[in-house]
Amino acid sequence: MTGKSLEVLATGSADPARRHDEAPPPATGAQEKLALLLADVTQVDEVPLDSHFFDDLGADSLVMAHFCARVRKCPDLPSVSMRDVYRHPTVRDLAAALARSGAAPAAPAPEARPPVPAAAPLGRPHYVLCGVLQAASFVGYAFLVAFVSAAGYDWIAGGTHILDTYLRSVVFGAVLLLVLCALPVLAKWLLIGRWKPERISVWSLAYVRFWLVKTLIRSNPLVLFVGSPLFVLYLKVLGARIGRGVTILSRNVPVCTDLLAVGDGTVIRKDVLISCYRAHNGAIETGPVTLGRDVVVSEATVLDIDTSMGDRAQLGHASSLHTGQAVPDGGHWHGSPAQPGDADFLAVGPARCGAVRRAVHSVLLLLTSLLVYVPLSVGCLGVLLSQVPQLTTVLDPGPAALGEWVFYADLLAFTAVVFFGGVPLVLLLLVTVPRLLGLLVEPGRVYPLYGFHHAVHRATFRLTNRRFMTRLFGDSSCIVHYLRGIGYDLSRPEQTGSNFGTVVKHESPSVSAVGSGTMVSDGLSFMNADYSSTSFRLARTSIGAHNFLGNRITYPSRGRTGDNCLLATKVMVPVDGPLRENTGLLGSPCFEIPRSVLRDGTFDDLKSGAELRSGLRAKNRHNAVTMALFLATGWTYFFCVTVLFAGAADLYPRWGVVALALANTFVLPFTVLYHVLVERVVTAVHRPEPLFCSIYDVRFWRRERYWKVPSETYVRIFNGTPFKSVVWRMLGVRIGSRVFDDGFGLTERPMVAIGDGCTLAAGSAVQCHSQEDGTFKSDRSTIGSGCTLGVGAFVHYGVTVGDGALLEADSFVMKGETVPAHARWVGNPARPAGPEHDGGGGGF
Repeated sequence: MTGKSLEVLATGSADPARRHDEAPPPATGAQEKLALLLADVTQVDEVPLDSHFFDDLGADSLVMAHFCARVRKCPDLPSVSMRDVYRHPTVRDLAAALARSGAAPAAPAPEARPPVPAAAPLGRPHYVLCGVLQAASFVGYAFLVAFVSAAGYDWIAGGTHILDTYLRSVVFGAVLLLVLCALPVLAKWLLIGRWKPERISVWSLAYVRFWLVKTLIRSNPLVLFVGSPLFVLYLKVLGARIGRGVTILSRNVPVCTDLLAVGDGTVIRKDVLISCYRAHNGAIETGPVTLGRDVVVSEATVLDIDTSMGDRAQLGHASSLHTGQAVPDGGHWHGSPAQPGDADFLAVGPARCGAVRRAVHSVLLLLTSLLVYVPLSVGCLGVLLSQVPQLTTVLDPGPAALGEWVFYADLLAFTAVVFFGGVPLVLLLLVTVPRLLGLLVEPGRVYPLYGFHHAVHRATFRLTNRRFMTRLFGDSSCIVHYLRGIGYDLSRPEQTGSNFGTVVKHESPSVSAVGSGTMVSDGLSFMNADYSSTSFRLARTSIGAHNFLGNRITYPSRGRTGDNCLLATKVMVPVDGPLRENTGLLGSPCFEIPRSVLRDGTFDDLKSGAELRSGLRAKNRHNAVTMALFLATGWTYFFCVTVLFAGAADLYPRWGVVALALANTFVLPFTVLYHVLVERVVTAVHRPEPLFCSIYDVRFWRRERYWKVPSETYVRIFNGTPFKSVVWRMLGVRIGSRVFDDGFGLTERPMVAIGDGCTLAAGSAVQCHSQEDGTFKSDRSTIGSGCTLGVGAFVHYGVTVGDGALLEADSFVMKGETVPAHARWVGNPARPAGPEHDGGGGGF
């Protein structure tokens, strides 16, 4: 887009010099056609050319998405995106802006990598063979774990006294850690060698090798040391070219490490997707990612293959680099896809943190793991085996206990005490220890990494980001008390029963603040610790009063939003410019939209007075039952798995290691069947359906129960395998054949249809709902056959994606949009990206 077009977008009017008292110019042909289409969509007789879409006509984003789809079907009209609609909210301004942008020369696309010959599509035999080999790999790994565990425990149990047992635990733990850490490295070098740019057809034998190495690499115990020099060393051993003083905080482990190059002094923040491969059009495409010296990659970003950043370059949070994009030396880019900007995303200065400090930290970390954590876990196992009579058959073989009811009664009591007693104990720990640790780290002060204060900060981070607790208390009145208990400053919260969703995370709770009357959906992440490659600093991060935050929002410590703001899903919160208040923000980079529309005020009468008190009491009762069901299903699963392994322990003296191996193998299919059954029971009476209702409607409470009680985390185990589609189908997804799913997510499984042969990349998702203040909206979404959803792509509710369409990395398809067949869409919010794609490399 040209500079002139950008100026038009910024002013919100195609003719800012026109005085209000002047007669408007006569309508053009394009304006008349746009007005007729909008009148048809909004079901009114006539749309004045200067009427505001939202303020005057009462339209909302869903209505305008249908309008955009209608316009794109007209060959004599230019394509319209939601960004255009929000920037130019009258027919006259929209037509003028489209005419100007259409007359301007198109911006040159980044240089694409050399084309890789497309692999021939593989049929059902390869699909089945791939699944068989992957299942065999899992069974083999289960037997290996059982053999090593049994041999190690037998040796440890032979200790003559406590000190001897402890030392044996340390030795066994060290050997086990070494083996588990070395196995992925050996597998990578033996099965792959050095990664190179290539295209691997999914379900092929080459893909099986890729999947096996990827799975082993990401299950390495060293992944637990993310943020430490040990993790960087692990990537180097795998072939990555990483310079000195690099800090990596993201748990998303790069797979094709030989294609990753990182210069000295670079910092990569958490939740960055950088894998050096992507799933695209039925294949795995590998390609390089190159980061120069002193680069800053902020949180929640996506770096696609064939991207690079020069020395001292920066990429803002909630942004992405698409294939072929290169940030020049010193460039500060942001947005999706990224574009040049002026904001500085490095908010903290350097500190002294040399090689010696990093080495000492790594040694202490290893010693702590070997001398404390491993012996403690083995010691707990020993106590379990010695104190629970039904498990003493491992130490003292005797008659089988599986046929005795006392065996199950004792295990029932034991698991109930551990599970239901553990929840309040953990809660007590979370509301006390982090507050004491928080006193040791002063907000605003710069500390070097890998020292005492950094260790305290990381301990607080790990303790307080407990997914189980936020899932238990989220979407209910209890979440407010829980967050305040661990250290949040919530001012005087206006209780709604849905102040926060089930996914909330932070760097430190003690510097997290949310204003009165603010409501937050799932996926909020506070960036309240600023990092460089050598230092960190806690910074108070405040969200204003009477805000509403959508899904997947990363909020930086210097966020420039105040009171009464709507922050839309996946928005990039600005860190510079004026303080935004009484407005809405959408997109990356963000732009202003209406704070609310008429449709969102449908249920305003339920937000105060007696109606609120009555609705809140009823919601609290329903949520209390939901929380009880969540705990009950969790405990039942814990009991069943305990019975499984207790039975294996009972059979161990006669069957040997085979008993443990069978238990390891059977636990996965049991997990699937159990959670599928739970979900089916929850949805048997009230199946998720399209909704438009208040959050004080019982239908919304049932949807909250559907989100909370059935677990879906186990589904990730099947990423990249044919079994993932089988599980989705068991959960009610209408999914076609030979769909490749590399890490796709669904919130409402029965409301999604996916066609044959789709490619769903890691981090992509379809969410069939939205909540804005006290209004809940939900509708079905459909993904056609042969579609590709890029890394981190997000599809909202009421969306139809046509056959063969491509959504580029980090795209956000807004509610109600229609993506035409074989179209390529890009951006946040997503918009058409030129002519139809040919199934090749992509890019922007």
